Amino acid sequence: MNEIVLQTENLTKKYGVYTVLDNVSIRLERNHIYGFIGENGAGKSTFMKIITGLTYSTSGTYSIMGKESTHDREKMRRYIGSMIEDPALYPNYTIFQNLELQRTLVGNPDKSISDKVLEIVDLSEVKNKKVHTLSMGMKQRLSIAMALVGNPQILILDEPINGLDPKNIVALRNLLQKLNEEKNITIFISSHILSELYLLATDYIFIHKGKIIDVITHSELEAKCRKYICIKTDAVPVALTVLDKTMDSPEYKVVSEDTIHLYSDMENMEKISRAFMQNGIVIKELSVMEQTLEDYFMEITGGVNHV
Repeated sequence: MNEIVLQTENLTKKYGVYTVLDNVSIRLERNHIYGFIGENGAGKSTFMKIITGLTYSTSGTYSIMGKESTHDREKMRRYIGSMIEDPALYPNYTIFQNLELQRTLVGNPDKSISDKVLEIVDLSEVKNKKVHTLSMGMKQRLSIAMALVGNPQILILDEPINGLDPKNIVALRNLLQKLNEEKNITIFISSHILSELYLLATDYIFIHKGKIIDVITHSELEAKCRKYICIKTDAVPVALTVLDKTMDSPEYKVVSEDTIHLYSDMENMEKISRAFMQNGIVIKELSVMEQTLEDYFMEITGGVNHV
C-alpha cells in the first residue's frame, strides 16, 4: 500500500454564513503529482492556505506524514514547501540572498542547500542577479527554489504557470517532473491551464463550489475521455430536433449556446450532414474529436452555465 503523505477529513472553512470549503476529504500518496482543478472561487487557494498554515479551518482535521494538525503544526509543516499566490521576494536582494533568508526562516542549518537547489532550478549561473532584474520565468524558478530549501516531502503550488510564456511553461513542467522522479517529492498543483495539467499530473482532484466532486487517475481519465462529433451551429434547438428524428436514440450534450457534442453515430457523419442540409441548418463545424481534461471538467460540473 502506498504511503499517505497528506490526508484531510471533513475540512471546512466558513466566513460567516458563506461556506468556502465543505467537508473536504482527500488523501495524497507519496510520489504522485496531483492536479487540483476548479473554477475561480471553488476553494482551491483556501484549501492550500489551510494546509500551509496561512489560515485556519472552521472544522475538520488533516494530517501530514502521519502527524495530526491538532498536534505540533510547526514541525508538521516542515515537510511542506509551497508557493501560494505571489511569493514574497525581496526585489533589491540577489537570488542567493533571497534563498538564504528563506533557509534561515524555515530553520534549515544546511548552508549548502541554497547552492544545491539553485542547481536544480538552473539558476546557479545567475545567483548574484537582483530579483527586480529577473524575467517572470526566472522568478517562478526562484520561487520554487525557495519552496525547496527546507527539503520538503510535499510541494504545494498555487497557479505557478500564470504569466509564463510557452517556453517557460515547458521548462517548469520538466522541472516539476524531475523533482517528482528524482527527489521523490509529491506535488500538489493548481492551474487553470488544464492542457498543461494533463501533461504533468498522475492524478486529478476536482473541486466545485467548495466540494470535492471527483478524484481520478490519469489512466482512468484517458479511459473515460470518449470520442464525439463536435457540431457547431447557431441553430442548436433545431439541430437537436433533426438529430432526434434522423438518428436512432442519439446520445448528445449541449455544451454551449452554439455547440453540441454527439457521442453516438460516429459512423453516420455523412447522414448527419445531409439531414442538417435538408433542413436548412447552417453548420459551422462538424468534426470527430476526443474529450480533453477541460471537456471532462465541464461535463462533471454541468457545463458553462454552472461554472
